[in-house]
Amino acid sequence: MVTLNQSLTEALGRAAGAALGAEHAGVDPILKPARDPKHGDVQANLAMGLGKKLGRPPREVAERIVGALDHAGFADGVAVAGPGFINITLKPAFVAGLLAEQRRDERLGVTPLPADPVVVDYSAPNAAKEMHVGHLRSSVIGDALARMLSFAGREVIRQNHLGDWGTQFGMLIEHLLDVEAEHGGGTSSDVAELNVFYKAAKAKFDADKAFAERSRRRVVALQSGDAVTLERWQQLIEVSRTYFAAVYERLGVLLTDADIRGESFYNDRLAGTLERFASAGQLAESQGATVIYPEGFADRDGNPMPMIVRKSDGGYLYATTDLAAALFRIEELRVAQSVYVTDSRQSPHFAMFFQALRQAGFVPEGVRLDHVPFGTVLGPDRKPFKSRSGDTIKLIDLIDEAESRAGAAVAAKNPDLTEAERAAVAHAVGVGALKYADLSNDRIKDYVFDWERMLALEGNTAPYLIYSYVRIRSIFRKGELKPEAYGATSVSLDDPDEKGLALHLLRFGETFDGALDALEPHRLCTYLYELAAKFHRFFEHCPVLKAEAGVRASRLALCAETARTLRAGLGLLGIETVEKM
Repeated sequence: MVTLNQSLTEALGRAAGAALGAEHAGVDPILKPARDPKHGDVQANLAMGLGKKLGRPPREVAERIVGALDHAGFADGVAVAGPGFINITLKPAFVAGLLAEQRRDERLGVTPLPADPVVVDYSAPNAAKEMHVGHLRSSVIGDALARMLSFAGREVIRQNHLGDWGTQFGMLIEHLLDVEAEHGGGTSSDVAELNVFYKAAKAKFDADKAFAERSRRRVVALQSGDAVTLERWQQLIEVSRTYFAAVYERLGVLLTDADIRGESFYNDRLAGTLERFASAGQLAESQGATVIYPEGFADRDGNPMPMIVRKSDGGYLYATTDLAAALFRIEELRVAQSVYVTDSRQSPHFAMFFQALRQAGFVPEGVRLDHVPFGTVLGPDRKPFKSRSGDTIKLIDLIDEAESRAGAAVAAKNPDLTEAERAAVAHAVGVGALKYADLSNDRIKDYVFDWERMLALEGNTAPYLIYSYVRIRSIFRKGELKPEAYGATSVSLDDPDEKGLALHLLRFGETFDGALDALEPHRLCTYLYELAAKFHRFFEHCPVLKAEAGVRASRLALCAETARTLRAGLGLLGIETVEKM
């Protein structure tokens, strides 16, 4: 389908070429929604840059472009304002025609992308430990990006880079064997106990030198494939997998066991990975360790900064595993893009690791490597969010509390819901509020966790957006009508609020495209909030069920498309909608 931006870009490009020379026909018109509908619907700011380039006043350039612009088919008026802004007032029939095309489009105007495979690496908890609030952002942001990429047409390969290997497993397995010996064999597989179990193992490791030495020997046994050691390791991994699957299901995150490719998967590839870098002339020695010097990185004294890939004792590091994983994804999965969703504190590591791959010649032209960094979840004291006792908050406890608080609010506002309906709404609203509060913030920034704000029925929150969807659906229930019956209904946009709503619906595609290219879900959140606000304004000023027949059908069609867009947008964020609230 042809979008609003495409139509205006082509028309303004032709006018710029005619007025200023053919070389300017491909100029970006820099389109933005007009701030005040009284002055137009769309503002084009291309004259500013062109004026500077041509050495002419921007207003003069804007007037020449407007003079050459054939706008009869799409605009009721075009005017130059201020220093050179071009304000365009679109024809209601033109807007309605574009909206009719979008209503037939399954992707709501989103630019379809080639079905090239894309890896999204997210969540990545550690085996034998419970997930906590620190795993919320990676899981939620990564899942939203995976959904968005898939919606755009990409073949998405979800990867859960599980922390399932390393020296800590020597300690855990040795403690597990001790516990089995004390209890005559058999241990609990409850992960909550394993979390306590981990702390007990670590305390013993720190206090008991003999146990610490046994743990180190157990690491060697694990790495060499000892059968007994591998069996206990597998036991810890399976318990963890079961637990993670339960958390992901509650959180509405699409990761499954099939998406887990932990650190252990790359263990046999590490030596070969370093051989590849050695052949590319990238390895060096520093104080007995094997390192790579990524170009452009230096310490405070200006000396090249090394990235250690093998310790002096022969042990490998996370960087080595990351390099092996990247080569696997580029060369075997043949991805066009690799997206890594991790804490912003890891940004220096990813910058160095990406550069190491590029300078070795292992990143084909056109392949994107993207680190998606995010800030920290803060408590009211603006410190990392913890429980009152100072402990890290378990993610499952956070989900429980979100559903409990939402359930209480739902019961108070709508006591007529059945128990099953109340539970479904509590889950959708509670988990949706938890996820949306995270996603609606610019991911790079820290944000303060606030139950009252995230569960509020007003403002930029999931409950407000879900309520907006419910309100639209209730219009159809009240009229005993089906939204799909209005899919082909012609829309008239005689009222300014009808037109304003239609124009915002038309901006879904461009907003989505920009959010996906920048890997910033909060842009989609902002769009949905503004859509809900425009719908409520429309609903307040434009009667729907009480309108005369032709107008009624047109407005019902607008309602149906708004509901479809809200549901689709929330779904892309991993947030469920409900029919009653």
